[in-house]
Amino acid sequence: MPPPTLTPDTLMSLEAYARARAALKPQIIAHRRLRSVQLGEHMTLQFEDEQTIRYQIQEMLRIERIFEPEGILQEIAAYAPLLPDGTNWKATLLLEYPDPNERRRALAGLIGVEDRMFVEVEGHARQYAIADEDLARENEQKTSSVHFLRFELPLVARQAVRAGARVLLGCDHRNYPAHREIPAETLSALAGDLV
Repeated sequence: MPPPTLTPDTLMSLEAYARARAALKPQIIAHRRLRSVQLGEHMTLQFEDEQTIRYQIQEMLRIERIFEPEGILQEIAAYAPLLPDGTNWKATLLLEYPDPNERRRALAGLIGVEDRMFVEVEGHARQYAIADEDLARENEQKTSSVHFLRFELPLVARQAVRAGARVLLGCDHRNYPAHREIPAETLSALAGDLV
């Protein structure tokens, strides 16, 4: 089923969020961990859902001290496209290289990596990510360390996932070939995003 709609009325006020934040943080960390998949040494995919996006919006409102209705609506509009809609998974791709020199070299060699990300449901065709629909995140010298991905899944593949099919997550970029099966606990959470 499609996720509930995020509206200003469904968000906490800055004051209420400030009071609840300490209790919410461990819950969201555990939730994000459940929905994250490490792919190789330097790549993590964080699969988004209403809870992760709601938290991100609340954090941005807090950091920017946004309380005017227009500003709240702008934050919702910025993050709402990252919500899965029942036919897809949406993920934030993080390329993580702690050393700045290594990061610069790696990102120069990974141009186009976001377009080489895929999911493959057992018994079904590989589905490549639709990447960075909001704006381009690379240039001729390097790619960004953050990309936003959408994996559209045909109905039969969605049904297979909900019925327990295994799913492979991978990258077939020439400079970062990697794949792994999505762990069962994570896949169970992701199956709930699909109709």
